[in-house]
Amino acid sequence: MPELSNRLQAVVDALPLREGIRVLEIGCGPGAAAREVARRVGSGHVLGIDRSPAAIAQAVAGSAAEISAGILSFRCCSAEDFVLQPAEPPFDLAFAVRVGALDGRHPEAGKRALEQLRAVLVPGGRLLVDGGSPLRELYVG
Repeated sequence: MPELSNRLQAVVDALPLREGIRVLEIGCGPGAAAREVARRVGSGHVLGIDRSPAAIAQAVAGSAAEISAGILSFRCCSAEDFVLQPAEPPFDLAFAVRVGALDGRHPEAGKRALEQLRAVLVPGGRLLVDGGSPLRELYVG
């Protein structure tokens, strides 16, 4: 399993992680950041989503220990189509790196994504994306 790139390491280090929280990674790719976040939230849970079935397959293949421990899961879905499954609790924190719907490259998809994220985050839940030092917060209110 490859280590995190310097950029992803900086992103993970900047996240306000704490024991027991639920974290959503949007655009998880092969799952490297999701695995590292899962290691840091203890009894919490991380869900990685990506619109690419190939990326999700790679993430699942590289995360057997975390998945079997119940601290990490993956789902093939875009941010603008993401909804909680029945009885799935909302997330405390969401983050994304290089996701077109959230970095301004695809504004219409971004509007839809923010609407969906508003519905899946706890009140006061935070959305952090790349483009800051290294992250910036998007208001989902």
